[in-house]
Amino acid sequence: MSNTAADPTKTNAEIAKLQAETAEIMARLRREDEKARAEVAKLEAEREAEELRVRQSRILTERDEREEGEALAANKYHHVYYFTRKVDEASVSSCMDALTTWHRTSPGCEITIIFLSPGGSVIDGLALYDFIQDLRRSGHRITTGTQGYAASMAGVLLQAGDVRFMARNASILIHEISSLAWGKAGDIEDELEFIHKLQDRILGIFADRSGGKASVDFLRDKWKRKDWWLMSEEALELGLVDEIR
Repeated sequence: MSNTAADPTKTNAEIAKLQAETAEIMARLRREDEKARAEVAKLEAEREAEELRVRQSRILTERDEREEGEALAANKYHHVYYFTRKVDEASVSSCMDALTTWHRTSPGCEITIIFLSPGGSVIDGLALYDFIQDLRRSGHRITTGTQGYAASMAGVLLQAGDVRFMARNASILIHEISSLAWGKAGDIEDELEFIHKLQDRILGIFADRSGGKASVDFLRDKWKRKDWWLMSEEALELGLVDEIR
């Protein structure tokens, strides 16, 4: 056995070297750990961003589907027109525009026109009546109905459909044509003659659509010099509607 003592200088150097190596290893491990943590954090952030994107995409898709569903549920996509204004040039033109669009984009489609109207112009109303007859002849099945009331000219337009219906609590107003004739006696007489012709035409429409249940003479007697209101049951009995809904 050697009795030579260890060189303290050499021993200290070796210890220092080991400590340095240990420190370097620890530093490298910390760097690698920090890098790994950074990679994990990056991946986590990317995962959260992707989940957010997916959620946003799902929300947008659901919104688009909801809006599309609501749009497709709109009356125009089901060829239902609500006529809720006074019968005049503007309202008749608007209705004709919508019906023409459906006629051209969906030839032969079923069309429903629902009246909630106080009536108005006989001339404009008869133009729409004839327009609806043209659509029927071109292959469209037209359903006309009323909710609330179809007064005066609107009651005539109610007669235009293949099928006519009234809501149970709806009503129809039938009366003579109103006139604001003024001027020379001859002018007034000419206008009154024209009004009588229009009245005969309207009475003929009601009588024809009644299927023989209400004659022209009966109708003329009922509306003469008064407002004649009919509830749904009365209108059905007289053949002026086909259904009560």
